[in-house]
Amino acid sequence: MTPPDYEYLRKLLKDHSGLDLSADKQYLIESRLLPLSRKCGVSGIGELVQKMKGGSLSIVAQVVEAMTTNETFFFRDKVPFEHFRDTIMPELLKARASRKSIRIWCAAGSTGQEPYSLAMSLKEMGTALAGWRIEIIATDLSQEVLEKSKSGIYSQFEVQRGLPIQLLVKYFKQNGELWQISPELRGMVQHRQLNLLHDFSQLGTFDVIFCRNVLIYFDQDTKINIFGRLARAMEGDGFLVLGAAETVVGLTDVFKPFPDKRGLYRPSGARAASPQGGTLMPKIAAMAGR
Repeated sequence: MTPPDYEYLRKLLKDHSGLDLSADKQYLIESRLLPLSRKCGVSGIGELVQKMKGGSLSIVAQVVEAMTTNETFFFRDKVPFEHFRDTIMPELLKARASRKSIRIWCAAGSTGQEPYSLAMSLKEMGTALAGWRIEIIATDLSQEVLEKSKSGIYSQFEVQRGLPIQLLVKYFKQNGELWQISPELRGMVQHRQLNLLHDFSQLGTFDVIFCRNVLIYFDQDTKINIFGRLARAMEGDGFLVLGAAETVVGLTDVFKPFPDKRGLYRPSGARAASPQGGTLMPKIAAMAGR
């Protein structure tokens, strides 16, 4: 891969996904795009770049998907799910007692382990949620990972990572070497393709937003913009859950840390400025709706 090809890919990825690669990440692009080059029937990354420069929007979309597919596993990092069980849900059950409804958004749902972990956590609450309407929306930039999430089918390796054996037996059915989560759990999660760089106001407002391990790939201005729009998509007493390496501190005052709860934030009441046009980057035809 030549330096000009690398710079072209860096700019393309930042424009279309927010991924902000440093100058020394050539190995990451090569590891993700060389298999895609073979799949597309071209000789290497250079030829892939030439096709994109020639206007191949389908290859642009495939490149973005290949570079933004991130690792995930059930109950990843544990602490956010402890917050969900011990702090978020008890508070919301009191605050929403009159309307008996809660909306949850997994803003980087990937292959489904996070939204299904939340669904299992809710099912484990049993009769405490009788009569409640709980909505889980899982979004992701990649249609490919969303399709896997919808299927709810995972390998033996995937279900062994973070998933307690009692929940595996309770909520999954084995089929050969694969496991599929129950239809009831699959029915609890709605899937939508979405690019966080674009306007997401059409999703409505949420009581809980999980936006973990995605903002670390964005530059500071993009993070600030997204935080502002997340604040406007949240109820005034809602909860924002970030990844262990992410924070609002020093970036924005629209959220404030929840006392003694790492990675948990609440709206501060500060007004977030609306970005012009409600979007950071123009959409392209092949990626509309992301």
